[in-house]
Amino acid sequence: MKRQAFTLVELVMVIVILGLLAAVVTPKFTSMRTEAQSAAEEATVAAVRTGIKMVHMTNLAQGADTYPSLLDKAAKGDASEKNPLFTEVIEGGLTDSNWQKSGDNSYLYKPTKNSYTYDPKVGTFKK
Repeated sequence: MKRQAFTLVELVMVIVILGLLAAVVTPKFTSMRTEAQSAAEEATVAAVRTGIKMVHMTNLAQGADTYPSLLDKAAKGDASEKNPLFTEVIEGGLTDSNWQKSGDNSYLYKPTKNSYTYDPKVGTFKK
């Protein structure tokens, strides 16, 4: 009775091919993750800026040319269900723990390490 099996050369070739595939896929996956984090950051920043404009427009309609004095009353630290950020300009606030409040008007997006500051005098929210 003759047994059939893979030769050592065939097994080595399969391992080499799998290694090449892993070398190609890993950087693509990392790039996609970075892009997703950046998109999430940009979406939140856009929502905050839109909320600031909406509050300003509401105040203008009521005869006051003012921006919100604060974006939230949250404590310093990570956003969470118990510490939601941006409650004054985003309905329900933000509980994404990637965002951190670092000062009265300063915030950090931890995955990209981008820091944002709110200026209540002119209504800007920028890096």
